[in-house]
Amino acid sequence: MPELPEVEVVRRGLARWVRGRTITGVDVVDPRSIRRHTLGTEDFIGNLEQATVLDVVRRGKFLWMPLAMSNSPETDPGIAPALTADLPKVALMAHLGMSGQLLMQDPEVPDEKHLKVRIRLSSADGMPEQLRFVDQRIFGGLFVTSLVPTVDGGPGGLGETPLPEIAEEASHIARDPLDPYFSFDAFYRKIRSRKTGLKRALLDQAVISGIGNIYADEALWRARLHYARATDTLRRADAERLVEAVREVMNAALAAGGTSFDSLYVNVNGDSGYFARSLNAYGRAGEMCGRCEATGLHSIIKREQFMNRSSYTCPVCQPRPRNGRW
Repeated sequence: MPELPEVEVVRRGLARWVRGRTITGVDVVDPRSIRRHTLGTEDFIGNLEQATVLDVVRRGKFLWMPLAMSNSPETDPGIAPALTADLPKVALMAHLGMSGQLLMQDPEVPDEKHLKVRIRLSSADGMPEQLRFVDQRIFGGLFVTSLVPTVDGGPGGLGETPLPEIAEEASHIARDPLDPYFSFDAFYRKIRSRKTGLKRALLDQAVISGIGNIYADEALWRARLHYARATDTLRRADAERLVEAVREVMNAALAAGGTSFDSLYVNVNGDSGYFARSLNAYGRAGEMCGRCEATGLHSIIKREQFMNRSSYTCPVCQPRPRNGRW
């Protein structure tokens, strides 16, 4: 599954290409890819045609595009929400699944083998005119969803405009560490209130969003914390170090374009990421811990079963807790 940095790479690419443009037509090539839009193909197309894309917003791994009809006052993506009485009511939600790709293409480019939905956009200088959703495994999809006010009054997620709305399906999850409105105090209260292991809490979207298995292991390694550390024993300094480690790992992945373990996953222009080459713990069982080796210590990265997945730790710089929670 693509993790937060991969989805953010897609968001940034989409914002550059589609923000402020009007949807002039929609072709649903494979209805299975809009199965989450329960009102059917005609309603899906009707909600999109002649709508303007105001922004591309992400919270955690959720990605959506707020839409406004072309004759509505909010169609100017530069208008601040306080200056318009009518905020957008709906958004196009994109779920990438295991292999979903959002590709910008010119009309003359042949259809991809696994093309599922084609969205035609108004002309813009130097920009492709089609947004294509391609998905080999058909675990992802597109659907139109309602926007609801955010609980804290802040923007729905990371985007180019501060719209205080969030896609309904994402309204239950916490903000992620790259969100400017992320509250460390709220995160610390939530994680201390859990009686669980640290990695389990990191994967809990109600505590902090956007962290998957790969980046959890990498952040815990950077913060020198074991995945089974009891959350109710976590000191504030440890939590601050952990959040900073999460941000460092994600920003490094963003700079490289994501981990891209699945060769099918590409960003919005079809370019794969290369962060996998820089991982320090995940997938490195049996290899020397680079940090320990640099200080003259001999330590081998260990792989352990965790929630039907794997966890990778260094037994020296991430010692097992005495009263851990597995």
